[in-house]
Amino acid sequence: MEFKTPWLLALLPAVMLCVWYARTRRPPEALKFSSLEVLQGLKGSWKMKFGFVPFALRLAAIALMCLALAGPRKLLEESRVSTEGIDVVLALDCSGSMAAEDFEIDGKRQNRFDVVKKVVEEFIDKRAHDQIGLVAFAGRAYTVCPLTTDRSWLKANLARLHLGMLEDGTAIGSGIATSLARFKNSKAKSKVIILLTDGVSNAGSMDPLTAARTAASMNVKIYTIGAGAKGFAPFPVRDLFGRTFYQNVQIDLDEATLKKIADMTAGKYYRATDTQSLREIYKDIDRLEKSKIEHVGYKQYQELFGMFAIAVLVVLGLELVLTHTVFFKLP
Repeated sequence: MEFKTPWLLALLPAVMLCVWYARTRRPPEALKFSSLEVLQGLKGSWKMKFGFVPFALRLAAIALMCLALAGPRKLLEESRVSTEGIDVVLALDCSGSMAAEDFEIDGKRQNRFDVVKKVVEEFIDKRAHDQIGLVAFAGRAYTVCPLTTDRSWLKANLARLHLGMLEDGTAIGSGIATSLARFKNSKAKSKVIILLTDGVSNAGSMDPLTAARTAASMNVKIYTIGAGAKGFAPFPVRDLFGRTFYQNVQIDLDEATLKKIADMTAGKYYRATDTQSLREIYKDIDRLEKSKIEHVGYKQYQELFGMFAIAVLVVLGLELVLTHTVFFKLP
């Protein structure tokens, strides 16, 4: 049993003290006798010995009333909700090389960036209980969405990302540094960055490995994903007349640095060469990053006020009956 407003129980000692004081305070004498010697040899009757009973019942009624007002209740059912307790920042490369169209969705050729957005959206839907943030980087990095549990807002921010919105380049170190800043006020048990890129770091003010060492010191794990088919990839190019044609272009990927970043932070490096392998990578990360935490979702109580109120009425009724019958006193 517990109480809804337990602070009311603090009134109980004060109320009892006041009642006791009123009971024990000597009233003025109604009749005065010159001597009580003739009464000293008389033995007290059982009514005198148990004369305290009505007063004890009055105290019990007051105590029960205080308990009733404090809101007694009994816990009937308690639900426990499991959450992952993980904060995740998704760092996405928005550089021009992500326009290469070597991935497919439903048999249709798509550029890397559009496919990544599609797969990331699927990943977000699976992480219902985590805080997820979004960082975009190209020649510089910026926060698209801070850590949030609002999936609709997060996906709306993801949808407005597009190629060309940032100056071109690949600032991997800046992408990691900006992602780390999102964990400043995080109290999560586990913090993770999932960084996806298809190039070599060639911009930004921070070296990728320096940023990785900072992440390691903050106990932030980094999963790195190298995106893009190996070898040449079809890259859309417009001619002078605005027509689009494709050129096979080899886009360099610094796998060595991505592996070092993952190793330094106890993460893992992946290589995504097509849409299916990219989906499998995010599924694997989803399986790896599970840290169950249970917390109370709701409680169902049985209110006991009625029982205590009935007890008060019964005790008071008994006290009144005894006071006016067995223990009746003349003034």
